[in-house]
Amino acid sequence: MLFHTWTFVIFFTITMAVYLLLRRHTNWRLLWLLIASYVFYGWWNPLFLILIFYSTSLEYLAGLMIADTRYKKTWLTICLLNSTLMLGFFKYAGFFTENLRTLFTILHIPLNVPVANILLPVGISFFTFQSMSYIIDVYYKKVKVERHFIRYASFVAMFPQMVAGPIERGRNILPQLRHAPVIRKLDVSDGLSLFLIGLVKKVVLADFLAIYVDKVYNNPSFYDSTTLIFATYAFAWQIYFDFSGYTDMARGVAKAMGIRLMLNFNNPYTAVDIGDFWRRWHISLSSWFKDYVYVPLGGNRGFKYKVYWNVLLTMVISGFWHGAAWTFIIWGGLNGLGRVLTIDLEKTQFYLKTPKIIKQLLVFHFICLTWIFFRAANLSDAMLILKKICQFNNVSPEIPVFLLSAVGLIWIYQLIFSSKYKWLLENSFVRVGGMVIALVLFLIFSTGANKQFIYFQF
Repeated sequence: MLFHTWTFVIFFTITMAVYLLLRRHTNWRLLWLLIASYVFYGWWNPLFLILIFYSTSLEYLAGLMIADTRYKKTWLTICLLNSTLMLGFFKYAGFFTENLRTLFTILHIPLNVPVANILLPVGISFFTFQSMSYIIDVYYKKVKVERHFIRYASFVAMFPQMVAGPIERGRNILPQLRHAPVIRKLDVSDGLSLFLIGLVKKVVLADFLAIYVDKVYNNPSFYDSTTLIFATYAFAWQIYFDFSGYTDMARGVAKAMGIRLMLNFNNPYTAVDIGDFWRRWHISLSSWFKDYVYVPLGGNRGFKYKVYWNVLLTMVISGFWHGAAWTFIIWGGLNGLGRVLTIDLEKTQFYLKTPKIIKQLLVFHFICLTWIFFRAANLSDAMLILKKICQFNNVSPEIPVFLLSAVGLIWIYQLIFSSKYKWLLENSFVRVGGMVIALVLFLIFSTGANKQFIYFQF
């Protein structure tokens, strides 16, 4: 079920009405939230519910065993292995079998390895990581074990954020589910406003940019360097509007229900260095990898090159999490390498005195460079795009001038928002004008195609 459909509007209207009636009856409210979340998730494929119920039951039991028995490490290991194997089977089986088949061909080994073609459950990476963080936090006593099964199941499957984040922590959501939510009129109005902002980001900007991006990136050999450059710029903003739009809608729906989800995007294209970008982009995932991969590897402890290795390895793993393809691994590696090569530079007087706008432009263009590998259909396409961009050949570039101009205005807005001139944006005339422009863009550019969110595939 997609947020930007009439099906969801009907679903949420019914869900919210019953939720409000039951808000002071904790057990019934949680049961209703769980039922609604399972209906929402099972809308794509009811068989997915078997997987999430199995995973939830095992993790709930493991949490109790970790809290109440001396076999803590055993149950932690069982749970982490289960999550890893689930991800490996559903998400990476095809990648490994395909590469094994290629390796056997290169080595002339006469074995025919069938390539696995397994249906990927929507959002499996998100709810799996959320559950893993809970189990690890229970083990290290950073969060109290949840003994109420329905409450824990509601935490795992909570429909606003279960399929594409934010990846929430138990210490944030579980306490909110233990008490009757305080739902004020302001919460409902703010939540719906946030939902509408996300809707405009997705339906107006992301989906319309996708038409141009898909056209160019699906046939990169047909286009010149300028078109490919602008298609890369367009994709950078498409994925931002698509993913942050989903997050805005998720946070808006949750806020209307009296639940506060974490901020997941904070104007990432205004970042002044690569580390700053990853503190602003997909914050819930970046912090997850920091807490559960980077820190266990050693974090910033030890000698300098060990720290560099920890950064690089964490980013490569993050890339592989995003997709079972070499392009994603390279994307993660490039981000890690860029971070490693600039850690010391960022501390120099030269960089500190460099104008902020220059640093923001440099970071933005580096991120756009890495997005080529994220978006390209395969490695050969990515290398072709890079080669053609470097040739600087302009035949008859196709550039969606009006839409990119609108994106440019949004970027200027974000740059001002992160500067000392932020007060200019608080003017009521500017705010009303922005809403009017958003509404006009919605009416003009809404494609009506109900395109799926990009991050659903991860």
